[in-house]
Parts: sequence; structure tokens; C-alpha cells
Amino acid sequence: MSALPVSATSGTPAATAGPGASAASTAARQVKRLALDDTAGAARWDAFVRACPTATFFHLSAWQRIIRRQFGHEGFFLYVEREGRIEGVLPLAQNKSRLFGHALVGLPFAVYGGVAALDEDAAAALETEAQAIARRLGAEHLELRNVQRRHTDWPHQDLYVTFRKEILADEEANMLAIPRKQRAMVRKGIKNNLRAEIDRDAGRFFALYADNVHRHGTPAMPKRYFQALMDEFGDDAEVLIVSSEQGEPLSGVLSFYFRDEVLPYYAGDAVAARDLAANDFKYWELMRRACARGLKVFDYGRSKQGTGSYSFKKNWGFEPTPLHYEYQLYQRDAVPQNNPSNAKYQLMIKAWRKLPISVANWLGPFIVRSLG
Repeated sequence: MSALPVSATSGTPAATAGPGASAASTAARQVKRLALDDTAGAARWDAFVRACPTATFFHLSAWQRIIRRQFGHEGFFLYVEREGRIEGVLPLAQNKSRLFGHALVGLPFAVYGGVAALDEDAAAALETEAQAIARRLGAEHLELRNVQRRHTDWPHQDLYVTFRKEILADEEANMLAIPRKQRAMVRKGIKNNLRAEIDRDAGRFFALYADNVHRHGTPAMPKRYFQALMDEFGDDAEVLIVSSEQGEPLSGVLSFYFRDEVLPYYAGDAVAARDLAANDFKYWELMRRACARGLKVFDYGRSKQGTGSYSFKKNWGFEPTPLHYEYQLYQRDAVPQNNPSNAKYQLMIKAWRKLPISVANWLGPFIVRSLG
């Protein structure tokens, strides 16, 4: 871990402190940057993240390596320290594209981000440094993907919501907690003798995922990215594949595990999955296995309001919680709208669907790297 030119510190200098001041109250905070190859520093960082109540899976240090090696984006993984103790972290990465602009984001390819800190002073120190870095880089904007609203005076976007629900201790209780119509779809998948198994590589999952996003007219992440997730996170990144009775892969999900939570994050399916209720069975199987492991929270992830995935998750009995993406704008007048809901991308989406999937899978990584 290396020190940055610090633009945010707190605390009273020891030389001017009163005689009754404690060492803890006089020590200055320092904002530092985690080096990409600092394994000892990464271990300290991750220990803080796993213990900090406001931290998420996307605050873990491995994301810096993944984003740099898979997409070429430079990371600015900031932490604030006092007397050798980490008090807050803020993972950021620079996303620079001629097509989609130049941003400093916390964090690309993550649904949650922003500061995870022990107190407001530590959080403010990190955000002040982030703004200084964004200006120094010449970024058009700084984007922090907060779960909770932090700055009512910052421009913000309320396009996204997240869906989280308690996993009950009993398997049958979880089944009965699913609304009746959706529960019937799960039971349909069970009656179709679908089977679920864990894959140790990304091959079958990528084929399902790439086919799915191509049908929706959006570029696919490269296969190597999914394999990197599995390699970096080990047992905390897992692929579940649902197959037909005849062994044909129908649906897959790559999930993350963090503390007592399971987060189904990337998913894909074949056209045949719908008629066989393979997607419904897939998420039930994931929930059932999480229950057996003693996990407490099923995080269904982010959706845009008014979309099919939003309705699907509501049908499972999950209630949406708004996400608060906050911005500082430097060289733009409005919050960016780099998402498929933007009307200006509709022609591109229609054209993408017409590409042969082999061409789309080759070209996709060059585009999607800037869509984080």
C-alpha cells in the first residue's frame, strides 16, 4: 500500500493538541492507494471489508486485478488509515472511452460501490480524495454506486433498484414463501426432471450467457472474464447449470458468496429454458442450496425499473429497494445514460441482434469493456 498526495486528512496535529487529548484523537488520517501487486496490503484490505457492516462483495480487492487485467482499466483503490488501522475503503476505476465518455467509477461492473467506512470523517476523506483524482485525470464525471443516499445535493440517478430477501431456515418454508403462481413454475421445473450441478469452469455457462445477451441485443463479456472471476474468488464464485432430463444445458447462473449472502449475478439461458421452467427451477435450486448451507440473505441483484427482470423478481415476492448512484459532474451537464433503456441505443440493439453470434462474441469485448 502506498501513500497518495493526500488532499483529505482529519484530526488535530499532535504538536498543537491540548494536554488532555488522547493519542487516538490527535492522530491524522492518511488516504492511501492499494498497489495492484501488494498482496499483504490486499489481505489487510479484505479483512476490513469482511468485517465492515457497510461493505459489499464488490469492495473486495480482487476486483482491482480483474478490472485491470480483463479490461485494461486503471484502478484507484483508496483506503484511509490512522495509526496503522484501516478505517475505510473506496474502490474506484477509470473508464475511458470515445463512445461512452471518461469517468471515474466506484465501481465498474459492480452494482454496489461507494465508500465503506467506520465513520463519517473517514468516508468524507475518501470522497474528497476521489474528487481530486477525478479532476486530475480530466474525467467528465465521478460516479459512486451507493446503496444508501449520502449527498442530497449531488446529482443522482434512481434508475436502478435491488432485491434482497431473508432465506428462511427451513427449505419448505422458503418454497411456501414464493407467491403461488411463481411457486407453480418452480414445481413445473421439478416435474420436468430438470437437474442442477456445479461447474468448475465457465465453458457451459458462457455459451448460455452469450446466447441470452445476443437475443437481447447487447454485447457479451468475454469468456475469460468469467473464468477470471472463478479463479480470483475461488469458492466465493460458483456456476450452477440446469440441464434437461436428456442432459442438454438450459440455464446457468454465476453467483457470488459474501458473508451470509448469496448473490446470483450473471445469468443466461437457452430458448428452450422458458417452456421447461428452467429459469424458475434454477433460482429455486440456488435458494435451496443456500438454505442448506445456512446462508441468511438471497440478493437477487439490480434491475432497471419497468423491465422484465424487475417484474420477474417481484413475482418471487421480493420487494425493490432503490439504489442511489451519486455523481460529481466536471465536463458534462447531466448524469450519463449509458444503458439499453436510452432511446439513442435502440438502433444499435436491433442491429446487434442480427449479427451472427460468432461475430458478436468476437466484437463484444471491445465494446463492453467501456460499459461497466
